[in-house]
Amino acid sequence: MGKIRVGVIFGGKSAEHEISLQSAKNIVDAIDRDKYEVVLLGVDKKGRWQINQDATFLLNDTDPQKIELHLSEESIAVLPGKTKEQIVNQSMQHPLPQIDVVFPVIHGTLGEDGSLQGLLRTLNLPFVGVDLLGSAVSMDKDFAKRILRDAGISVAKGLVYKAFQQSKIDFETVKEQLGLPVFIKPVNQGSSVGVNKARTEAEFYQAVEEAFLYDDKILIEEAVVGREIECAVLGNDDPIASLPGEILPQSDFYSYESKYIDESGAILSAPADLTEQQTQNVREEALRVFKALDCEGMARIDFFMKADGTLIVNEANTIPGFTKISMYPRLWGISGLSYPDLIDRLITLAFERHERKQRLKSTIYE
Repeated sequence: MGKIRVGVIFGGKSAEHEISLQSAKNIVDAIDRDKYEVVLLGVDKKGRWQINQDATFLLNDTDPQKIELHLSEESIAVLPGKTKEQIVNQSMQHPLPQIDVVFPVIHGTLGEDGSLQGLLRTLNLPFVGVDLLGSAVSMDKDFAKRILRDAGISVAKGLVYKAFQQSKIDFETVKEQLGLPVFIKPVNQGSSVGVNKARTEAEFYQAVEEAFLYDDKILIEEAVVGREIECAVLGNDDPIASLPGEILPQSDFYSYESKYIDESGAILSAPADLTEQQTQNVREEALRVFKALDCEGMARIDFFMKADGTLIVNEANTIPGFTKISMYPRLWGISGLSYPDLIDRLITLAFERHERKQRLKSTIYE
């Protein structure tokens, strides 16, 4: 039996393009080459898919501020309805081998919001991570909160506004309902892109303007005072939760720069300094969130832990970062699962779900 061909799709049009490049590099470096053959499918900032070569797919790959996708002349075409070779080299200069499973690592818009998952389902290809519905609702902070509240899971108070309502957003009204400070976030972004903390009226309106640059729906949320606790979840029907970790920001909050640029911007304490009971509570609540949002494969669940131990869900990240300072692989590392073994397990889960889907009937009459 030959090696399993893994198509790593990375890059993308979202504001998290550079993060995705870093994640892809770490996956490519860590994957077991005795078992897997990697096919690199880069997506540039205009949304064009291309084939990249392993040795040259990134420029400035050691600098997170200057990292770039090495543009290729070999474009990709997708062929829905085929049973094999659903993704092909458009120019056919170098035939693209059959991809057995896809590992999507496009963070944010068009990669984590169900769009890419829907395409891969249409192509009938196994893929790592959460399916279409779970991806879409987890990415949308508004709908995720609604679902979690309905499941009896605690979330921060917030107000949602769409772009056409921007002129009606009133600082005094928000202050009265949520207090100060508040966080202003694009609803469909991750990695703290477009997120700002506002204490004054001037900061507030500036943050609103910036958030609307990234999405046409924004969330204004109360500031929850508490420890930032994260837990990694892995599995399909019977998921498991890692030991929790804690983010100790060295700046005002855990910003984009703290996560991906400045390695001293936050201390990642793993495992978190929690009591045995607190650790158990975090793991159990992470599994509840994972299941409530219809997640499969993987997700990182982020909480605020208040002084009395109460857990407030911040968000569920369905394509968590795989960079060298990312919490998801690190949490599994301290829980006894190495980076290569984690990748192997995620791919196995992708095949398991795909096989389950293949058993479903697609026609009434046979």
